[in-house]
Amino acid sequence: MEKFFKIRESGSTVKTEIFAGITTFMAMAYILMVNAGMFTDIANITGQGPSYGAMYIATALGAIIGTVLIGLLANLPLAQASGMGLNAFFVYTVCVGMGFTYANALVFILVDGLLFILLTATGLRKMLFDAIPDAVKVAIPAGIGLFIAFLGLQNSGIVVNSDSTLVDLHSFNVLSGANTWADIMPILVTFLAVIIIAVLAHKKVRGAVLFGILGGAVLYYALGYATVGGFDPGVTFSNPLNAFGEFGTQSFAKVFTEGFDFSAYLASNGSASLVLAFITTALAFCIVDIFDTMGTLYGACSRGNMLDENGNVPRMNRAMMADAVATTTGAICGTSTVTTYVESTAGVAEGGRTGLTSIVTAICFCIAMFLSPVAQLIPGCATAAALIYVGVLMLGGLRNIDWSDASIAVPAFLTAAIMPFTYNISYGIGLGLLSYVLIKLFSGKIKETKISTWVVCLLFLAMFLLTR
Repeated sequence: MEKFFKIRESGSTVKTEIFAGITTFMAMAYILMVNAGMFTDIANITGQGPSYGAMYIATALGAIIGTVLIGLLANLPLAQASGMGLNAFFVYTVCVGMGFTYANALVFILVDGLLFILLTATGLRKMLFDAIPDAVKVAIPAGIGLFIAFLGLQNSGIVVNSDSTLVDLHSFNVLSGANTWADIMPILVTFLAVIIIAVLAHKKVRGAVLFGILGGAVLYYALGYATVGGFDPGVTFSNPLNAFGEFGTQSFAKVFTEGFDFSAYLASNGSASLVLAFITTALAFCIVDIFDTMGTLYGACSRGNMLDENGNVPRMNRAMMADAVATTTGAICGTSTVTTYVESTAGVAEGGRTGLTSIVTAICFCIAMFLSPVAQLIPGCATAAALIYVGVLMLGGLRNIDWSDASIAVPAFLTAAIMPFTYNISYGIGLGLLSYVLIKLFSGKIKETKISTWVVCLLFLAMFLLTR
């Protein structure tokens, strides 16, 4: 183990690596519940989709495969799982909004992974990365953060539909007779769970998000049984092996058995719309995946003083390849894009310096696979708090935007704002790019725009003109 991971050479110990791996798992274990809960909305809204148990196992397998890969291939103390934001894009934009089936959407993830592998192996990854202007790059994570926070606010019932303003705050008036304590209680639980997470994070407690979710669940049942008459949580315990059976029939290999059947979409939208939607959606998945992974790799390695003498991530290409392969295998398992998690910095801060940390985290996910019945006890109002808080974390990059320069501020704003307002990540990227190119064109600075930027921009323009 010492020979393979070079633990002492990295300035660490086996004990430190084990504790770091457990810390990383605690910091990101919430994805098992949040991702499974989010994917059940496909069935709830469209009538067809995977169950909670199936997605719980698919999410765990994606995390295990990706985390083991980055530990063995790149020997880095990082972990991977289904990416927040990209899972929302998968569910609410591709499946619910655009009308693709769950299996169809997995094809986009498979193409994303294969394209990522190709770009990494050939070195073209840098070209695609450079094609996106900095104003849009910086705003993408912030836009995704606003998007998933908005989902959390809706899922919790804090934000509701309104006939006049489209969205509104849920009424808390208990005197009007329109609301009961049973209506308001879950909303309060979400709000209090967010506060719990914020306090724990402020105090540097490892696993703050997970503990916030668990605290919210305890509050939900305590307040429910104590004050709400006839409280019915609507959950039952089941054999943990049932989730594996659901995974085998509802998620595993669906990308091959049903994914390439686009007949329903073709009947409603036509072949031209399918081609453009396919190209732009797969490209949007890949762009966000690459930026998310690169940003996380730099951030985590910088936090642990692990960058090389040139300020680069050690074994960068291997880490990117691990991410790409994990996304591909994740599609086969039935989950959305698998990417490197920023919560890995929790393990790095604990002293993790080698791939052994990743292996320990993967082992924890293996154990968690058999706890799906317990996970189903977590109410949606508790997991909604995690979505809101993750949204907070992803807004930090906005500080790097020069808001005094309109040529930067406008593309950045459109990129970040359009995502939550339209329920679509690719629309935000597309309009951000279009505004950037047009501003450069009409301000006489077109030479500052790369040819590759024009190519990507024209693809998104075609999507807007021909598929909407």
